Amino acid sequence: MRVLFIGDIIGKPGRVALKKLLPEIIGQQDIDFVIANGENSAGGFGINRDIASSFFSYGVDVITGGNHFWDRRDIYPALEEFKNIIRPANYPPSVQGKGSGVFESKSGKKVGVLNLQGRVFMTPIDCPFRIADREVAELRRKTNVVIVDFHAEATSEKQAMGYYLDGKVGAVIGTHTHVQSADEQILPNKTGFITDAGMTGPYHSVIGMEYSASIARFLTGTPVKFKVAEKDIKLSGVIMELDHRDGSCLSIERIKIDLKD
Repeated sequence: MRVLFIGDIIGKPGRVALKKLLPEIIGQQDIDFVIANGENSAGGFGINRDIASSFFSYGVDVITGGNHFWDRRDIYPALEEFKNIIRPANYPPSVQGKGSGVFESKSGKKVGVLNLQGRVFMTPIDCPFRIADREVAELRRKTNVVIVDFHAEATSEKQAMGYYLDGKVGAVIGTHTHVQSADEQILPNKTGFITDAGMTGPYHSVIGMEYSASIARFLTGTPVKFKVAEKDIKLSGVIMELDHRDGSCLSIERIKIDLKD
């Protein structure tokens, strides 16, 4: 089973890249299942119903989230409408939405997807490691193929999660920092891992935003309004080959594709 994971989609440039490039990638790479992190797809912060709906029409099977997932209030009703939108599972139980699910691939195989959020340098929500134990056990009752989007800041926390879940899930894919790491690997017990899948959006920027605003914020230490940049647009992520019989990862490959004018 070939699975494409698309890194954080940033604003309109990221949405355009997804629309234009995803169908071609699915066809050329024989992709069976697509996961996309969409928490920054609406103006760089949050996601709304219409954007989520458009992603599904492009070929995305599951949308995952993160700490900016709640920035657009109109996403809340969509969490009930679309069962294939998930948010980090380690938010408190009273938070709307769900953190994992089992979905059907294009070939009819079942794929479990789990979304978790880190705590280092981020909001101190419930422990992602303990929640992972619970959620993975539940998903594995229904399918051997489980993929985790770990939305976290610290590379150490992401790597620790990779080894913690090694042999229990097919892959642990890091998101959030928007900078693709060059450490894709298969861990000793056959779990695919990368610290960060990167971003889908404008690379002539500071993590997707116009660099002038970011520089001003660092120089002054005061709030600055950010705007999504527009140049050098790329789609980033990873393509994985998973054995649907036992859920192990057979290969993992970084991709970064330019959006041509």
